[in-house]
Amino acid sequence: MPIRRRLTLTYGSVFFLAAGILVAINYVVVDQIVNQQVLAEGVMIQQAGETGLRTGPPPGGAFFASSVNDQIGRYRELVMSWLLRWSLLATALVGLAGLATGWLIARRALRPLQTVTETARKLSEETLHRRISLGGPPDEIRELADTFDSMLERLDRAFDGQRRFVANVSHELRTPLAIDRALLQVSLSDDALPRPLRPVRDELLAANGRQERLIEGLLLLAQSEREVTVREPVDLRDLADRPDLPPAPTAGDPVLLERMVANLLDNAAKYNDERGLVEVRTAASAGQVAITVENTGPVVPAAQVALLFEPFTRLERDRVGSAGGAGLGLSIVRAIVRAHGGTVTAVPRADGGLAVTVRLSRAAPGGVSVGGGCGERSW
Repeated sequence: MPIRRRLTLTYGSVFFLAAGILVAINYVVVDQIVNQQVLAEGVMIQQAGETGLRTGPPPGGAFFASSVNDQIGRYRELVMSWLLRWSLLATALVGLAGLATGWLIARRALRPLQTVTETARKLSEETLHRRISLGGPPDEIRELADTFDSMLERLDRAFDGQRRFVANVSHELRTPLAIDRALLQVSLSDDALPRPLRPVRDELLAANGRQERLIEGLLLLAQSEREVTVREPVDLRDLADRPDLPPAPTAGDPVLLERMVANLLDNAAKYNDERGLVEVRTAASAGQVAITVENTGPVVPAAQVALLFEPFTRLERDRVGSAGGAGLGLSIVRAIVRAHGGTVTAVPRADGGLAVTVRLSRAAPGGVSVGGGCGERSW
């Protein structure tokens, strides 16, 4: 239940309780007063009747006294009945007024918190420069807003430092590796190179290539973990280069989404077996699109599936295998999917291999509705 509703019910309950207590006290006091008055009237009538009997009252005097007592009793009941009715009506009116007052007070009291919430909801890596800058008296809500602004300031500096760090790493690591590769290719490409050194040359060039791919994967992972700021219409079917599959239109960063699909396909081909089967499926529903890449391969224990999405995590048998991966493929896929607000799941196949499914929000370019479907194609 929203806090505004809870505060309103609290205020209204307090009003109802206070009004009920006042009504009860008023009822008891008035009842005592009326009873005393009625008792006094009854005593006077009784005394008058006794006096009349001693002095010889006219016929019918006792009946007259009894009739007056009955009228006094009915009057008392009438007074207390109307008192109870009007008191309950007043209690209801006061309680409703309390609910309305509580709703307005809660709205006014929670307005600064709504400002904080709206600011936090609109924040992204590119809008961390925004601040709440809440005015008003220096109360607890103002202190909360100022603390939130201080946190945003620290986050803004941290993200700015991360961007500079990634840019510096991109330059400082890629350039030396490119120079090393060029030197190896130039200095060791001579046909006069002794035959025993040629495997060393090939190994050095392969190691250089692995280092470049590792650095590129790390930089892409750092970039894809940030929130996406570029959103363009993209069809997952086109990114998978499968024109015979159903369309799967979404919106996002085309470069990152293309890398996501490429990593899925590369991972499926790299960790395959002699069967060499890779199936690609796309699907679209009212609000989602999905792409599934399924491959044959070694049996994957269900308990280790979630670990495959962690950086530098591979199955134990693949650590020294010939796949040549750094364990970043599915990590990059997960980071890209999360940056686009989607989900990625993996299910091991019974006869070996893995089925990885990515689900993203559907977007129809130009507002045209695109029919969904499901299909597959095998390699």
